[in-house]
Amino acid sequence: MRNMSFALTTPQVRSGTKTVTRRLGWKFIKPGDLVRPVVKSQGLKRGEKVEVIRGPLRIVSVHREALVDMLIDQAYGQRECTLEGFGDDPLLWRPQDSIEFFCRTHACGPGDLVTRIEFEYTD
Repeated sequence: MRNMSFALTTPQVRSGTKTVTRRLGWKFIKPGDLVRPVVKSQGLKRGEKVEVIRGPLRIVSVHREALVDMLIDQAYGQRECTLEGFGDDPLLWRPQDSIEFFCRTHACGPGDLVTRIEFEYTD
């Protein structure tokens, strides 16, 4: 089973409020796959171990889309922010702020294609 890092959204996965994630890669994943949610899986220092957040996640759907789609359709963007676990976040609940955060932390732009991955908790 592959590890999937949630370093930037660990609290949302721990609480179960996040059911969608966006990735620059992960084009290979498909519905039905299981992944292990971890805090961090790369760049671990000597002696550090992978910290598993909770039980496996089952992938429900996968498709590619541009981040800007969340701005073009504001209702869609707002729903997506909630599914990303940002519904109650005072800084990231708005689509434009969520997109700016993603672009800043992933060195990309709003027009770039990302992989939208929807998942469910199995534990």
